[in-house]
Amino acid sequence: MAGNFLRFKRKYWWQSCYMWAGWFGGPLGFGLLTSCRIVQALKLYYLFVKRRLSPIKTYVLLPLILLPWIGAAACLHIRRPLNSRCHVRKAWVIPVIGLHLLYVAVMVGITQAVRHIEFRFHEFKDLLQGIVFSTIVIGIWIASYVMNEVHDDNDWLQLTSRFLLLVTASILVLVFYSVSISQPLLSQMSLKRSVPHDTDMMGRALGVPDSGLLLQMGPKMEIDANEPLDKLLQNKRFRRSFMAFADSCLAGESVHFYDEVHELSKIPVNESVSRVYMARHIIEKYVVSGAVMEVNISHRTRQEIMGSLDLAHPNLFNNAVNELMQLMKTNLAKDYWSSMFFVKLKEESSQPSDSYEFLERMVGWDYSPRLSSVHGGDDDPFHQEHPLNV
Repeated sequence: MAGNFLRFKRKYWWQSCYMWAGWFGGPLGFGLLTSCRIVQALKLYYLFVKRRLSPIKTYVLLPLILLPWIGAAACLHIRRPLNSRCHVRKAWVIPVIGLHLLYVAVMVGITQAVRHIEFRFHEFKDLLQGIVFSTIVIGIWIASYVMNEVHDDNDWLQLTSRFLLLVTASILVLVFYSVSISQPLLSQMSLKRSVPHDTDMMGRALGVPDSGLLLQMGPKMEIDANEPLDKLLQNKRFRRSFMAFADSCLAGESVHFYDEVHELSKIPVNESVSRVYMARHIIEKYVVSGAVMEVNISHRTRQEIMGSLDLAHPNLFNNAVNELMQLMKTNLAKDYWSSMFFVKLKEESSQPSDSYEFLERMVGWDYSPRLSSVHGGDDDPFHQEHPLNV
């Protein structure tokens, strides 16, 4: 492939044209990365068009989509259509180009199916960039192939065109897809999850009213320990105090889950896209087995949520909330009434001023916009900034 500009005293397996043109240029290059992009598009289609999670796991779906590329590379290895200069026979040109165009066409088709969705971030733009870039890469690949065949006697042209073939088939595609997968939903399919940043909660990112605002802590109220816990948690001041206490006991997952489901309830039912964003965020963070803040709910309830046919349904998390409410009443509520967190909340409620200076005096309380005050990592990969207006 180097046009004899690089010479080796002995032959190695990695010098084979079939290794580079067949495997690295196909299943491990353009094929792998276009397959990942198709999987991403399918995930968006299921989430926002079907309003459900994908029925096929990513680690199963990706190899299935990649199978034609693996079959084509294996066929090249068996039939050996390349000559001594690594040129493919003309009869193989159309199938090879056709396979590339087929995957781009599939990407276009799925993107067309989600074009009417009003995404809150840049998922659709990211898909369009992938289509445009893939088409340009195929165009460069075809031009390089034609130069390779027409000017067979020009060594420098041969070397340049083969370099372009290698770059466009694998290296350039790899770089593009690595830097372009930056949005929350698409980053779930990247080979390496993006590093989370210190950002606001999902509710604020979606514009949920009063979501995560420190100053709007809800009206002051007389706290009565005889009141039902679910009624007390409706008040934001009490909920934040109870959440801080639960975090201090390393058992804050249930309260955080309740808080985010409460934020979800503020989104109108007719705003299905925003509800799907929020529901998926809650599922990924609290419901999926092994999640960052996995909550202790029954297997039946977990499967009901994961297999829901409508992620925008207003009662999606009702059973989970009921189960966790019983756990909070049993494990946290009794200890909370005798804690310093409750004492401080009562002191603050008795003050006439609406100032939030008391927040700075409360030792151990964390009222940062993060979803969790349990130290150990941020929760949301969003890059949008939402400044707090005082």
